[in-house]
Amino acid sequence: MKKLKNEAQLVKKALQVGESYAQKRGYAAFSADTSANQKVESLYRLLVLDKLVVALPPDKEDLPGMKHKLAIWIDRTLPADHPLKLAS
Repeated sequence: MKKLKNEAQLVKKALQVGESYAQKRGYAAFSADTSANQKVESLYRLLVLDKLVVALPPDKEDLPGMKHKLAIWIDRTLPADHPLKLAS
């Protein structure tokens, strides 16, 4: 798994966009005490369910892998002129 140059910022953006996507799909918003790791796992599973992200193999399904998949997803989703894409 090759780490993206600005993966931490991409994951942060993926959480913002992913939460909005989940709400549009009818899911309740995350509560204030929901940890970032729980958000990552929830959004990853939703995106896999909607076939927007290819699932990790079950034996390699861990938090760093899920974050990486979210970073790749948002990197492909953002417009070409977005500052996060220009930084990579």
